[in-house]
Amino acid sequence: MCGRFTFASDAEALNQTFFNFAMPMDLSPRYNISPTQDVAVIANTPTDTAERPEIGQIGFFHWGLIPSWAKDPKIGNRMINARSETLAEKPSFRNAYKRRRCLILADGYYEWRKIPSDKLKQPVYIRLKSQKPFALAGLWEVWQTDGMDEPLRSCTIITCPPNTLLEEIHHRMPVILPQDAYAEWLAPNQQPADTLQPLLVPYPDAEMEAYPVSRFVNRPTNDSPECIAPFEVSQFLN
Repeated sequence: MCGRFTFASDAEALNQTFFNFAMPMDLSPRYNISPTQDVAVIANTPTDTAERPEIGQIGFFHWGLIPSWAKDPKIGNRMINARSETLAEKPSFRNAYKRRRCLILADGYYEWRKIPSDKLKQPVYIRLKSQKPFALAGLWEVWQTDGMDEPLRSCTIITCPPNTLLEEIHHRMPVILPQDAYAEWLAPNQQPADTLQPLLVPYPDAEMEAYPVSRFVNRPTNDSPECIAPFEVSQFLN
């Protein structure tokens, strides 16, 4: 799964990676993004114009997908991730998979790994070796109920089986899309099973790295560069 991530790259790095999109210059670095917070998203344009975000612009969506038919928005707390293998089947995700897809902007994420002879799990920070920002494959939805002036836009991160680097850390990883797949993922009226499902695969392990960080990151209110600072742990990945 993906339960915490970072988005702290500077404007130059963002413009190099997302050069087809308008990047705001005043984004604050975030080192410990947690579920239910707002996250930076580039959403596609479904054919239903009433639901359109500003395509090509970064929006900030609630992390934890709330289906349009939900009676209680708290359902989103359980839907921060969506399994790639069942997107077309699950009622919570299948409509969004067909029509409302997005890029969730990040530059690293955390997982917690069991360490021998230690009761607590060790947090691990995972990123590209290049340290460049990247896009996670996501889905988005619109939810509104009586008394709301504005609809709530929410999102979920799609996960897949891990690559060989990460399989000893966790049994899932988020889908990191290559740059040349951004346009296809965001294009309207795609046939997911035919054109999009092949994109939902593990990112190449040779282009990624993972290292232990301190349990400072365990507290969601801690949001500083200390979260990603390397931490010495004996027997790590032995």
